[in-house]
Amino acid sequence: MTTSLLSLLGRGALAGGAAGLVSGGFSYLFAEPVLDRAVHLEAAREEASGTTAAAEVFSRSTQHAGLFVAALVTGAAIGVLFALVYAILHRRDPDGAPWKRSLMLAGAGFTGLWLLPFLRYPANPPGVGDPGTIDARSSAWLAAVGIGLVAVVLAWRLHAWMVQREYAVPLRQLTVLAVLVAALASQFALPDNPDPVTAPATLVWDFRLLSVASTGLLWAGLAAAFGLLGVRATRAGRSEVPVSAVPAA
Repeated sequence: MTTSLLSLLGRGALAGGAAGLVSGGFSYLFAEPVLDRAVHLEAAREEASGTTAAAEVFSRSTQHAGLFVAALVTGAAIGVLFALVYAILHRRDPDGAPWKRSLMLAGAGFTGLWLLPFLRYPANPPGVGDPGTIDARSSAWLAAVGIGLVAVVLAWRLHAWMVQREYAVPLRQLTVLAVLVAALASQFALPDNPDPVTAPATLVWDFRLLSVASTGLLWAGLAAAFGLLGVRATRAGRSEVPVSAVPAA
């Protein structure tokens, strides 16, 4: 069954935007209080050291409102990119199950683009990080993302190759795991984070765990919404009977 690229892009934007709003709502309820604690600690540290803090461009209440806008736009953008990759896979195999394909693609995207880099460079709350090292940290993060992306594509292609040659399921799964572990190990050849983590450990790990949950919710929501929209479109297409297929009276 053929599906137009425009339809897939619209589906991706819709699914991604909805998932972004869900993720943003989760962050507002659970992560923002942790961010508020981090901001207050940073302000107290600057006051104790006699450092003059830079004036806030936006208040925290404005930032809270902007969180939903950013989550919506980010989710929609990820959804469009997700739909582009899905379109390539759909073109190669138009009869693939949309639900299963959506879940697998989202799992691969989450693992390669976020989880593997996160395991090398876990997120830190505000106040951790010297502005002078931002270029070095950004370059290292992008390198980690590149390694993760290559690893996921390689694992996907190896798995497909092994499926064609009817390798046993455990061997296929172990091969995928080995590629991902090797990619994670190679990321530790990248430079360490140059900035010391001075925030309390509880605050740091609360922030990191909530970051995992928020991003995981975004990708899971995208997978589920895009998959369900795909199933709905497939059923609607099958229910449309061509006029030429209707027998003459």
